[in-house]
Amino acid sequence: MYQIMLMMGSGGQGGGSLLAFLPLIVIIFIMYLFMIRPQAKKQREHKAMLDNLQKGDKVMTSGGLIGSVAGFKENEGTVIVKFSDSVKIEMSRNAIAQVLTR
Repeated sequence: MYQIMLMMGSGGQGGGSLLAFLPLIVIIFIMYLFMIRPQAKKQREHKAMLDNLQKGDKVMTSGGLIGSVAGFKENEGTVIVKFSDSVKIEMSRNAIAQVLTR
């Protein structure tokens, strides 16, 4: 009789272990909604901004420097940014944080 009670007790706990994972699944879903999904959207918008960059656009670099786009080197993936008449710097496209004006 003792063996029958053990068998009945172990069968009832199978559903309980599934319910124990429910809070973890809910937390992962909430993290996806509030953290992962907005970050992916922000990355897509930044990539679209870099793809639409044009010569003459006023830009701000990730270091906070403000200049205008003087040219591109497409095969190297770089941008030439003009900060003054005598200062032109070649930098990665990803170093551009935002386009200020067109």
